[in-house]
Amino acid sequence: MVTLEHYLILSLALFSIGLVGSLYRKNVVIILMSIEIMLNGINLSLVAFSRYLIPNELVGHIFVLFIFTIAAVEVAIALAILMVIFYKKNSINSSDLNLLKW
Repeated sequence: MVTLEHYLILSLALFSIGLVGSLYRKNVVIILMSIEIMLNGINLSLVAFSRYLIPNELVGHIFVLFIFTIAAVEVAIALAILMVIFYKKNSINSSDLNLLKW
């Protein structure tokens, strides 16, 4: 049987993979994907806690829907900014970006 600890271990693994990816990669698209993986780890832990600690309530599920909405908006805005930066600089590596000197 799958317990709360299994969900939390998977959530921690997802969050850790996202954290390592966002700290050690230079490509901004991969950094954004790593942030999304971190948010999915948080969402998994919220749903697991909601299911195991408060079985008949949907509070955790509602929070997850809000986080998905915020993540979708974040990705849309970030990709639009990246398109402008790529148009100006022809690179999306974070080490090549110096936004103060256009």
